[in-house]
Amino acid sequence: MNYFNTEEPYLLFQKAVRNDIFVDKSMLIDAVSGKIGTNSGYLCITRPRRFGKSMNAQMLGAYYTRGVDSSSLFDQLRIADVKECQKHQNNHNVIYADMSRLPDFCRNYQEYIAAFIDGLREDLLEAFPALGRKKYHSVSQMFRDSKESFIFIFDEWDCIFYQEFMTDADKHAYLSFLKNLLKDQPYVELAYMTGVLPVAKYSSGSELNMFDEYNFINDTIYDRYFGFSEKEVRMLCEKHQNTVSFEELKKWYDGYYLHNGESLFNPRSVVKALSRGVCLNYWTETGPMNEIANYIEHNTAAVREDLVKMTAGIPVEVELNGYSASELQLNTRDEILSAMVVFGFLAYYDGHLRIPNHELMEKYQRVLAWDSMGEIKEIVDSSRQMVEATLAQDSDKVAALLEHVHDREIPFLQYNDENALSCVITLCYLYARKDFIVEREAKSGKGYCDYLFLPKKSQKPAMILELKVDDTCEHAIAQIKDRNYLEKAKQYADQVLLVGIGYDRTTKKHRCIIEMSE
Repeated sequence: MNYFNTEEPYLLFQKAVRNDIFVDKSMLIDAVSGKIGTNSGYLCITRPRRFGKSMNAQMLGAYYTRGVDSSSLFDQLRIADVKECQKHQNNHNVIYADMSRLPDFCRNYQEYIAAFIDGLREDLLEAFPALGRKKYHSVSQMFRDSKESFIFIFDEWDCIFYQEFMTDADKHAYLSFLKNLLKDQPYVELAYMTGVLPVAKYSSGSELNMFDEYNFINDTIYDRYFGFSEKEVRMLCEKHQNTVSFEELKKWYDGYYLHNGESLFNPRSVVKALSRGVCLNYWTETGPMNEIANYIEHNTAAVREDLVKMTAGIPVEVELNGYSASELQLNTRDEILSAMVVFGFLAYYDGHLRIPNHELMEKYQRVLAWDSMGEIKEIVDSSRQMVEATLAQDSDKVAALLEHVHDREIPFLQYNDENALSCVITLCYLYARKDFIVEREAKSGKGYCDYLFLPKKSQKPAMILELKVDDTCEHAIAQIKDRNYLEKAKQYADQVLLVGIGYDRTTKKHRCIIEMSE
């Protein structure tokens, strides 16, 4: 068998359960089972890559299929306590397919879809020999004539769209094929699809409008089953002590949200960090950030200000209602930002966008140096001078460099408040992130300092920056001392530079004072 009641999803999910690092998401079965045999049995759940889509699809296939007895596997999971679901366990015909798999040496869409259809035909003829008495021009007719019901689980349903050989006609043909196979067919008990982008990204008409779609923007039902909650990460840390602390994992990989505001961690990165004992860029390194480039460079001017603000740690207010078919061209700010949320490159909650975590922040810092960022790139390119001037305690040069940036008259960098000044500081000190861990609004001593630069290597001093608009840099230095902002910095370095920066909106002048801590 190729797709019909195969043991493949069982074997794959069994491997996942046996992993040393495993989080039980089996209650998804309870959430899905109620849809079986109903008019709402069409689910398309899209998430960024490596957020647990495939493992959950394998789990559903292993639970429902008649092709294997999976009771020993699921008896150890939480779903075993839900008696109502047991009537579905290993009691359905399941068509399970990983749609990202291409035939060997696949040259075009026709070869791809022909191989898939041939596999379905072979399965149906083997399972229902009587179908061989008739010639069929449609695989959907074969399903109907079988007089059986089926659960369809298509993992990575949209993967074929990323192939270079796909034309617009091919994409339309693929959507039409899925429509004919699944829509309004009496044999469909449940159709469960996963992907990266929603159906609406591709379907401009009614081809797949029977699906209820759940993505990072609109999912209030299934969101808890994709990614790791804070509670789940804490449990993993307790089990895998002496690897990476919960605090490190939270800093690097937290930052997404469930619909109720609870934290959501990137699961792949957490698993890799615990396995290897070190936090690194695991998720962002699994593929190029071409997606970000494509979306941003469609209209850099529309999102440039937003990217600078978020890199400075300032949430951006925006109302994103979803990802609709009208957004295929991604020309507007909301279209681009919506796509970036769906891809997992931004976090969205309560009307605000943020860069989720340290792992992605490192990537966005590189984005600001792209040629398409225009004047922003020029500021970033000169940030090395700012870092060197600060370390040399050349306060006049620091002030002069800030004046130079301010004189460019980039509208959103004009100082209406301290957030605007923070954007300028972020750009001017971007080079520092090469040698320093940079924390914005860092908790230290008796409050929160504006910027804390913690050296990655012991030979460099730490730096504390305090910003003042319509106030003096002397007051900024005094605040650093009075509130003991040095407390955290001294854990990382013997010497700490205190940097007070003030801007007077009346005179439009910057001043700077730099002192070495005693």
